[in-house]
Amino acid sequence: MSARPEAIVEKASLTPKDWEQAALELIAEKGIGGLAVEPLARRLGITKGSFYWHFPGRNELLEAALLRWEQQDQANLEKSLKMKDQPLARLENFIWRTTQQTLTHQIHLAMCAAREHEVIRPVLQRVTNRRIAFLAHAIAELGFEESAANQRAMLLYSAYVGYLHLQSHHLVPESGDPRFDEYVRHVIDSLIASIGEPGSAGR
Repeated sequence: MSARPEAIVEKASLTPKDWEQAALELIAEKGIGGLAVEPLARRLGITKGSFYWHFPGRNELLEAALLRWEQQDQANLEKSLKMKDQPLARLENFIWRTTQQTLTHQIHLAMCAAREHEVIRPVLQRVTNRRIAFLAHAIAELGFEESAANQRAMLLYSAYVGYLHLQSHHLVPESGDPRFDEYVRHVIDSLIASIGEPGSAGR
């Protein structure tokens, strides 16, 4: 039996990347458990059957979408590592960027909530390790030994993850609130500014 003409048109109108991006947006809104083919097709204004032109099933879409998210995250980190900014400036920029409510942070929260999922666990582990390594690299440039740089990097990353969880429950000031800038400045003064003080690498 030949494919219906409308199905062929739908296949041509959307690419796998379109489905992956829509999946990431749905994950950010509804969590990993909220990702399903039917609501995703409705969101894209297309029939459910057209999904199977591109993916065998939901898990394959989830894997592809998370790989896309991870590659974007890695590209952003690599770009940051190549920046001409001094290490302290890169660390400050990390704090400012990670306290904003963005799609990537919402996806990260959804993944944390489903961290035992067989598809989620390895992706989350790789991304976490890569981000901590980015922070540790910047701190090591300031003269810290590897172990000390890793410990401070983990502390910074813990502050990031903790703030995301509080922010998701509306328990902390959000961007646009004057208290938000005060909070970010406090984090920078407490966790970053002291790193660059003379003699701090030996503490």
